[in-house]
Amino acid sequence: MGNSAPTPVDMNSEEAVYVQNTIDSNCVVIFSKTYCPYCDTAKKIFSKLQVSPKIIELDNIEGGSQMQNILEHMTNARTVPRVFINGKCIGGASETKSLNNSGKLQSLLNDCSG
Repeated sequence: MGNSAPTPVDMNSEEAVYVQNTIDSNCVVIFSKTYCPYCDTAKKIFSKLQVSPKIIELDNIEGGSQMQNILEHMTNARTVPRVFINGKCIGGASETKSLNNSGKLQSLLNDCSG
């Protein structure tokens, strides 16, 4: 029935540990691709809020495609951006935009420690 099954991932791999450590040690993380217009949208929202997220450009780093598989496993979505605040995935660009428009994004950012 098609090949929609996600690629099996090793959550103990170097890439998985890197992804988890990055999410755990930064208030805001955007897993992005340099050429993605949706990623640009998410980055611009945080820029307007004067928030400097940790940005991981998956197309510019070794193991980026494995990291995208890991993010799919963690969030049930393969698309970028994958935006995390306080260790939780809030979704992609449209969810970030919606949270920003409702004022909820700012309150999530207020909960950031540090």
